[in-house]
Amino acid sequence: MIFQSHSLRILVVDDDEITCDMLENILMEAGYRVDTASSGNEAWQMLGKHHYRMIISDWEMPNGDGIELCKKVRRSGSLGYTYFILLTHRNETADIVQGMASGADDFITKPFNPDEVRVRARAGERILALESRDVAIFAMAKLAESRNPETGAHLERIQAYAKTLAQNLEERGNHPDIDQLFVQMIFLTSPLHDIGKVGIPDMVLIKPGRLTDEEFEVMKDHTTIGANTLRAALEQYPEAEYLKMAYDIALTHHEKWDGSGYPQGLVGEKIPLSGRITALADVYDAVSSARVYKQKFSHNVTREIILQGDGLHFDPAVVQAFLDTEDEFIAIRNRLQATTETEEEVDQLLEV
Repeated sequence: MIFQSHSLRILVVDDDEITCDMLENILMEAGYRVDTASSGNEAWQMLGKHHYRMIISDWEMPNGDGIELCKKVRRSGSLGYTYFILLTHRNETADIVQGMASGADDFITKPFNPDEVRVRARAGERILALESRDVAIFAMAKLAESRNPETGAHLERIQAYAKTLAQNLEERGNHPDIDQLFVQMIFLTSPLHDIGKVGIPDMVLIKPGRLTDEEFEVMKDHTTIGANTLRAALEQYPEAEYLKMAYDIALTHHEKWDGSGYPQGLVGEKIPLSGRITALADVYDAVSSARVYKQKFSHNVTREIILQGDGLHFDPAVVQAFLDTEDEFIAIRNRLQATTETEEEVDQLLEV
């Protein structure tokens, strides 16, 4: 009997039965739990039932190849990262570029050596261990959110909305700086957008009604409080790119495309793209969710409010990404919240 020392579950995908069996045996002997599929389509069906932290897939297969499977995995709404290794005879630079562009993390060239398979699986396992960082970040954001009882699954929705928008922008190719790393990073860091609210007094933060002008000025401070907190962390760990994005989001998610936002009144592309994306995600969630001072608006009403802000509050490219992914927004909204749908006056909603 093979002793399985790892909890990591790997899906091996190859239409060649012998190759599949060889990989399964190598990985099981290394202590991993292994399932197999004979095509990309079969693997995708299995992914609907189980979450695999790692996939090793042949590139060329009938009924769904490895590249298409990798793209589907990256487009999916899975909350945990899946490390993807392509198995291939190809080793030209153009092939590597194509595979990496699809979202693959690593390659194993056929014919493979068992030791190489084990080493690459171990390398992937080390990368996945970094997700403990993700858990710590989300826990920190949840701690800040705990002071505000209005939000429900707000952080989870913001993550999903921001990732959806970034993924669409990446696929359209209009923003060369957006790649799969950016998409994953904004999913990771967007929950920290309101971390500065830990410094806002309860009399303002959870006031069940319209804020006075003075109270609203106090509420605005959450952007700089959050940014200063993250900047201190960034000064200690300047190589941590995710802290830089978290800082940008915390500081700029209330800036507006036309320069009328806060705290700096930045205009257009002077606002970091991560902040522009999170701004729309945050407003969509605020308008379409129940809060202390309001009940939620329907998707159609929320859509109209966002369209009214096109080129004023929001980056037009981000608004277009929203329009392209409306069905995904509705699905996320339905999955992560369940409250009665009514319409009320919003007043300061789009400001706060």
